Amino acid sequence: MNHTIVKTPGGEELVLMSRAEFERLGQSLDVAEHDRILGDIASGRQETLSAENVAAALAEPTPLAFWRKRRGLTQKAIADAAGISQPYLASLEAGKRKGDPALFLRLARALNLRMEDLVEG
Repeated sequence: MNHTIVKTPGGEELVLMSRAEFERLGQSLDVAEHDRILGDIASGRQETLSAENVAAALAEPTPLAFWRKRRGLTQKAIADAAGISQPYLASLEAGKRKGDPALFLRLARALNLRMEDLVEG
């Protein structure tokens, strides 16, 4: 890869390269990410969903509601595991209340998910 490192007047180092080199670098990163995801799926670290599962997920008010039901767990079981009340969990599932990141981390662990799987958008 041909590149040049330059310093700004403020001391920040910048790398200059051709657009073609930049695009090849981006493609390499995309391939690496693709390979990582395929590895996660093959090892069971990343779960895949069928078209029917996706439709079911979209029908639920929140990802939390979908994943709890998909795991076959009760609201009480997940609430206990996360250290909150069942009514509070019900309001989270309905999208009527918001929880902080620490709570969603506990919920994700209780559901064996990544926290990102429970956040909409």
